[in-house]
Amino acid sequence: MDTLFKADLADNHCSELPKGVTLEENTYHLKESQVNLQLTVIDTVGYGDQVEKTDSAGPVVEYIEKQFDRHLQEELRIQRNLHQFRDTRIHVCIYFISPTGHSLKALDIKCMQQLQSRVNIIPVISKADTIAKNELQRFKKRIIQDLEHNGIQIYRFPTDDKTVAEINEKMNAIMPFAVIGSRDEIEINGQKVRARLYPWGTVEVENESHCDFIQLREMLIRTNMEDLRESTHAVHYETFRRSALKKLGYSPAGESDEPVRLSDLLQTKREEHLKEMSQAEENMKIKFVEKVSAVETQLKKQEKEIYDKMEALKKMVTEKRSEMEETKAALEDEIAAFRQHRSEAQTAQAQAAKAQQMEKEKRKK
Repeated sequence: MDTLFKADLADNHCSELPKGVTLEENTYHLKESQVNLQLTVIDTVGYGDQVEKTDSAGPVVEYIEKQFDRHLQEELRIQRNLHQFRDTRIHVCIYFISPTGHSLKALDIKCMQQLQSRVNIIPVISKADTIAKNELQRFKKRIIQDLEHNGIQIYRFPTDDKTVAEINEKMNAIMPFAVIGSRDEIEINGQKVRARLYPWGTVEVENESHCDFIQLREMLIRTNMEDLRESTHAVHYETFRRSALKKLGYSPAGESDEPVRLSDLLQTKREEHLKEMSQAEENMKIKFVEKVSAVETQLKKQEKEIYDKMEALKKMVTEKRSEMEETKAALEDEIAAFRQHRSEAQTAQAQAAKAQQMEKEKRKK
């Protein structure tokens, strides 16, 4: 991006690896030859870095549709001001492809399938200096074959305008662009250029024999910038707009081919929504009654179990009490017999002692 716009664009990348895909939005105000440009760059931080990559494109799609919805809400205002309204729609997605030399990754295919109907996709092979030229050409052909096989529609530069038809046709033929990025500037033949230094030589970013960066910049900024904006508005935004209005119940005409008023559509939608809410409320009541009934049944079952346990305990206590009373009566009988026996023994012992005493007295006499 620095080389595309010949500026040092500051970024705020976080040093820590995010848990998911996050979108960083940076807006820059650039000026060149009395031309003011407001550039917004959206960076998909963490894209493809997670172990679970199935929903890597989800945040990107959500962000794009959010900008479309923001524009649609402005159009639907009673007093709209689209001339001063800041257009935040995404006009181009530069999709970087790893220079594997083999084919597109499953993640690339799945993501571009979700993005193709929402944004202009321009595929770009990154770090093109890591792959030989002959392998690079085969890699480009394989990418195009993968895109066609999976039905992915990338952005094609328009050829209907005679003034740019020839150059755009050539550029379409060399897509995807193979580019090299660098923030380092070195001096070559008295001029400072962005390049990458290697032990075996120097790779210049803006050298057409080294990579396709010049062609990419020419197509994006000088030749087709307005067409990208027009394609976003006329194709991608229009597709979103139609889908959004259909969800609101809007159709171009009624049964009698008379235009349908938006107020009528909103009233119909409101009635449908109220009907759905009423039905949902009724279903919730039915489920609530069913749950209450189930809880009551469970409570009654538990109550019966507790009552049965209490009755069993009462019966057991009664039986134990009867046994204890019988044991007590037997013990009392034994105690009475023991006392009777002891009384008799004491009486017999007293009589024997008395007799013995009388016998002694007789002997003395």
